[in-house]
Amino acid sequence: MEEVRTTSAWVASRSSHVKVDIQELENVVDKIHDSIPKVEWDFEGIHYFDNGPLTVQYLLVLDALNFCFWPDDDLDYDHLASSLKAALENDQSAFDADRLQNYTGPELRKMLKWPRPLPLEEERVRLLHEVGLELERSFGGQAAALVNSCGNSAVSLVALIARHFPGFRDHSLYKGHQIFLYKRAQIFAADLWGAFKGEAYGSFYDISSITIFADYIVPAVLRDLGVLWYSSALLNSIDSRKEICAGSEEEVELRACSIHAVEKMRELLATKYNKQVLSVDLDLWLWAFGVRNTSLQHHRTLSIYY
Repeated sequence: MEEVRTTSAWVASRSSHVKVDIQELENVVDKIHDSIPKVEWDFEGIHYFDNGPLTVQYLLVLDALNFCFWPDDDLDYDHLASSLKAALENDQSAFDADRLQNYTGPELRKMLKWPRPLPLEEERVRLLHEVGLELERSFGGQAAALVNSCGNSAVSLVALIARHFPGFRDHSLYKGHQIFLYKRAQIFAADLWGAFKGEAYGSFYDISSITIFADYIVPAVLRDLGVLWYSSALLNSIDSRKEICAGSEEEVELRACSIHAVEKMRELLATKYNKQVLSVDLDLWLWAFGVRNTSLQHHRTLSIYY
């Protein structure tokens, strides 16, 4: 995860479309340091949980599909999580590795009770096949075996995910440098930690190494708080709902500067107020605030990574 931090900081130090406003960041920290809310992982009650390996299988499938909702205004993360939960409650073999390898687009739509093609549907199906094939080939078909092999290290788990599942390799090139973001690989570790409350399959001695999960929502919240400054051209693109290309300087800066900004928030909370706060908790707080504030305008990028 140090690669995520250092490369995000590298982008932030050279960015032209997005800037981290350190003064506003300090103001936000001063306002929240005594009242940072602890948001429960499943605060909406939308996730499957049985306290066992089936939950791990569910979370890996969920995070394999957890990207790109915006092209369809009616589709959101809550629908994905709750529909997968219902599918598993109806049929506990729904996410078996051999079945994951054979789902078609229409079958995935049926499982999600979705009436029309999903955004990036072919990519979603491809990633299901990838997860099923690699689980069967390397982990006896069980996501729990993958988690058991990481030695209770969230960092090792993220590395294993990226090594075995190409669809989780969330990298970008920016001004000739490789930038590491790893949104969905990190959120799998964080989901396990949150679901199992830091025990059993969610027991990670280094959960503090996980950064935030750079997506659509968190940059919009940070902009609303005044922490992120956008160029007029980028502001116009976002407010006019214009698509921003994946891998463009604007898109990489939005994500990397969000990570860097929250890491600076953590540092300030620690040095100024002696408060040790996890990026996981800050991300969940920012994301929960964002999804409840429907007036926020977020950037629009077609991507399998978030």
